[in-house]
Amino acid sequence: MAGKLEIEDVVVGTGAEAVKGKLVSVHYTGWLTDGKKFDSSKDRGQPFQFPLGRGQVIQGWDDGVQGMKVGGKRKLTIPPDLGYGAQGAGGVI
Repeated sequence: MAGKLEIEDVVVGTGAEAVKGKLVSVHYTGWLTDGKKFDSSKDRGQPFQFPLGRGQVIQGWDDGVQGMKVGGKRKLTIPPDLGYGAQGAGGVI
């Protein structure tokens, strides 16, 4: 059974909108449901860039970042089938 991507706009941005095919730049922090942080671009001091909607990131990101506006902050709760699936990633997820 597939899970549902949950999207919560914490802050709605006022800049340009993220659209499929365009390069986006995001800061992110990944948390497990038990509250453990597993990754963060903020810890590295550099945003992560990827072409939106091209399958170069997990589907939860391609779907969840689309429509965001520059300056916005969004919380994505990504089910396994839209994330790293049963195989996980890096021995942490």
